[in-house]
Amino acid sequence: MKEKRLYIKYRLSGNVYEDDLYQNEHYTIEEDVSEYGIRTVIKPKEKIELLAFSLKYNRKCVAEERFFANGYQSWTVSQEYTADDKESGLPRLIDKLPFAKRMASVAGDYMFAKYVPKHGCFHSFTYCYFRNEVETELYGSLNEKTGFTVFYVDMDGGIFEISKDVEGAVVAAGEKYELVNVARFKGAYDEVFDAYFKQLRIPKPRIEHMAGYTSWYNYFQSIDEKIILRDLEGLDRVKDAADIFQVDDGYETFVGDWLDRSEKFPNGMKYIADKIHDKGYLAGIWLAPFNAQKKSRTAAEHPDWMIKDQRGNPVVGCMGWGGAYTLDIYKDEVREHIRHFFDVVLNDWGYDMVKLDFLYSQCMFPRYGLSRGRIMADAMEFLRECVGDKLILGCGVPLGSAFGIVDACRISCDVDLNFKGKYYNRLHINNELPSAKNAITNSVFRRHLDGRAFCNDPDVFFLRDYNLKFKEDQKLLLAKINNLFGNVLFVSDDINTYNEKQIETLKRTFAKSNAIIISAERSERNYYTIKYLEDGERKTLTFEL
Repeated sequence: MKEKRLYIKYRLSGNVYEDDLYQNEHYTIEEDVSEYGIRTVIKPKEKIELLAFSLKYNRKCVAEERFFANGYQSWTVSQEYTADDKESGLPRLIDKLPFAKRMASVAGDYMFAKYVPKHGCFHSFTYCYFRNEVETELYGSLNEKTGFTVFYVDMDGGIFEISKDVEGAVVAAGEKYELVNVARFKGAYDEVFDAYFKQLRIPKPRIEHMAGYTSWYNYFQSIDEKIILRDLEGLDRVKDAADIFQVDDGYETFVGDWLDRSEKFPNGMKYIADKIHDKGYLAGIWLAPFNAQKKSRTAAEHPDWMIKDQRGNPVVGCMGWGGAYTLDIYKDEVREHIRHFFDVVLNDWGYDMVKLDFLYSQCMFPRYGLSRGRIMADAMEFLRECVGDKLILGCGVPLGSAFGIVDACRISCDVDLNFKGKYYNRLHINNELPSAKNAITNSVFRRHLDGRAFCNDPDVFFLRDYNLKFKEDQKLLLAKINNLFGNVLFVSDDINTYNEKQIETLKRTFAKSNAIIISAERSERNYYTIKYLEDGERKTLTFEL
């Protein structure tokens, strides 16, 4: 790469400035660059508010080269692209309607990232790579705490840009603030990822594999004590292959009122954890720790706890359950409230793992002189402090902020009970919609995170014969993909209904794979070819989505 161009935008004393200089009357930018990476630091002479920063390079893409774009958060579509592909943003109609755009953007990056509607233009969060038949060239951020690092590429135009989402970050006079810290690695696919995570100094994940049951994808919020205890008994049919039973959303009265006893669970949630432990399983439970449903008691009694927008209205952090607001972790009362319910759930009730969802909602907007990346880093560190030594399964989280914090993490969107997805998937409202097809894509192309950043959760697979619009080969494909590329393996089926063939398939899928992935290729029209070694045998899996 060569012919670098710098761009900085900032606010000082109420005025907005744009520049392309490393030094002016307001700041000095220091740079350390080598073939192994680049680091830039700004030192302002007066207090400034950063708005944007980027470094733009000329980089030619060779024929057949592929670019991996890591999506904004767990659910966002992430895959390799060629120069003939086009990145999907919001539909033009939604993009032009402010309210519709705001609603469609709740879980995504559409309000602050650039989507270029032309072939060969993509963007990637935290890390990216270029891959050809000979080698992989990986660029990875070593610091997401000062702001999210976003890589942009125009494969046809030969442009590669390292951008930092520093919007809202206030830097005091004389303070040094790291703008970019990106390392570069070249070599074989696994070799460059080993090198990247070694340089990140992330400890090896505490778990390598986990398999069992979660309640969401059969009943959604319509669970009760009877259903949970019945399905707990059913898991005994594969007892030797399972080690965890997770209660998902629906046990609480309202999202945010985690400790209020629901009539659906008359004996309380400690009773459920005790029953799970009596069976010899780890007990898992779902929480959206930063959210309070609009009609929750928490939202009604503590409106001052919620993040507010510029007009003083509470920010809707997720669209489910009729909408939920987001608690502001920078308020002392909120932090104490969150610490308390975690203490009860983990220590009084006795759950071993918490699945923490909709975490992105904490960093939707910069505030208090902090960038989105800084807010998300603070939020994740706070959650680890609350949870202590118990396990965290992250979900709905920008992945770079989860590195080294969570034990396991969702790396895909939710699957759907219809393999083709719901009708609105065809409208492509955003890149975070539930979709078995997108989940499979993410599982294949984010495989490099498993065992390095955390234990990969590719979301559930299904084997049941009811309440599902999957053909048999589609069920088996999803199960095989999850087994090959993930190590958190869940079903939501009532295993009591399985025949012996389904039981054997479940045991085989729950088992930790010994496969070594040789290559994973996506050609035109979503045709995939996976080559791998399994049980000492070379195999090829081909499928079309």
